[in-house]
Amino acid sequence: MSPDTSKIVTPTHAASGIAVARSQPDSATTTVTSDVSTGNEACGSMRGRTLERALNRKLDIALLPLLAVLYLFNGLDRGNIGNAQTQGFTDDIGAAQDDLNLAVSMFFITFILFQPPSAAFGRWDLALGADSIIRGFEAGFYPTAVAYLSSFYPRFDIAVRLAVFYGQYAVAGAFSGSIAYAVFHIQNGFMVDWQYLFIIEGAATCVFALIAWCWLPAGPGTAWVLGKDEQIHAVTRIHFENALYVEHEYARNGIERDRLSRRDVVETMKDWKLWYVLVCNICTSVPNQAFSVFLPLVVQGLGYSSIQANLMSVPPYVCGAVGLYSFALSSDRRMERGYHIVIGILIGMIGLVTVFLANSSRAKYAGLCVFLFGSYISTPLTAAWLIDNTPEPGKRSLVLGMNGFGNLAGVIGAQIFRREYAPDYQLPFRITLGFVAAALAGYLSYRSTLASMNRGRARIRQLKTSSEVDRERTDPTRYADKKWTFTYGL
Repeated sequence: MSPDTSKIVTPTHAASGIAVARSQPDSATTTVTSDVSTGNEACGSMRGRTLERALNRKLDIALLPLLAVLYLFNGLDRGNIGNAQTQGFTDDIGAAQDDLNLAVSMFFITFILFQPPSAAFGRWDLALGADSIIRGFEAGFYPTAVAYLSSFYPRFDIAVRLAVFYGQYAVAGAFSGSIAYAVFHIQNGFMVDWQYLFIIEGAATCVFALIAWCWLPAGPGTAWVLGKDEQIHAVTRIHFENALYVEHEYARNGIERDRLSRRDVVETMKDWKLWYVLVCNICTSVPNQAFSVFLPLVVQGLGYSSIQANLMSVPPYVCGAVGLYSFALSSDRRMERGYHIVIGILIGMIGLVTVFLANSSRAKYAGLCVFLFGSYISTPLTAAWLIDNTPEPGKRSLVLGMNGFGNLAGVIGAQIFRREYAPDYQLPFRITLGFVAAALAGYLSYRSTLASMNRGRARIRQLKTSSEVDRERTDPTRYADKKWTFTYGL
């Protein structure tokens, strides 16, 4: 039996008595003249914030630990070939020295091909199951998980959750080095070291994927960790954020019904912001995607043995996780994305310059730690920025999938860090700095453009009457963020 659906047009639910404590950028300002009214409004606002925090905590407990573990093992599976190479992986299988770079590039090409359709058309549970069965379907995991999380959390609560999720990519690097360090001490003559590494990490991925299939709810309206009123509130607060700009029909579990329309596809293809941000994301992701595989080899080039190199690759990844979590938390609290991304890129550039200008191995290693501290910040904050400025759920899923073309950075990075440039990798680091500098200029320009558009729309709103503003919000000829009542998040 198909679930009931309803049009969500109001920010409250009478049965629950819970108000959505989420302000809109262009909401009208009301002057409260009565002291009693002011006191009641303040109490209601405090109660609303308390309810929001309590609801988010419950969802965090239900969703984030398992999703984080899944992406942790996703990262382990993706990066363990770099650990294996420190033990002579390509020599053992009789491959040429550049075959590893080619294999990594081909791996990321599958991500580029399959991420957009999997995010647009794939259901969360199907994508999760496919991830547990075969790596070829792994491409859909990240964008589908990001879209999944965006259906549970409001726009300025999402970045820190994405950071916890995406941050496992950095944590995976740390764990990968630690696990490899332990596994490479196994010597029983039955298999070579890197075979144990692949078996242990691959088996764990399958186990946790099967657990997640049974554990994770389909949507906020069916989240088992919430009570009935909390489920209603969880669904309503997401609908309310977009109700002024788009009209949607939702199933009882809070998932958009008929979520991808032809209009969504057309609007996505025509949206210059997506393509502009995609180029910036590719440029800033080159080092992350490359280092997910090649960091142990770069560290080995500083003079460490093969086993030590895996252990010494742990601290830079820990620095990356710390930088990501702290910046994402600040971004949500300040309701700002662009400058946080830019500052992270600047920190990464300082680390990169240190790596190829310093003479001592210790200074170069410190530069790697600084570089990774800043380099992981941009990707999840870019996804949060796209979510902020895409009120249509169908288009949002497609936009997040198209943003998966950023995995082109993995193809580029795999061809930059070639064995011929070992041990110091001077040219690869300089090329990487060029990509990161281009991303810095691109993000600054993008934020400036959105700010200019917001100022123009604010001037239009000042000249309009309240009735004209209401008509604009319901006018179907201009949709979602094209309405001059919509204010872009910066």
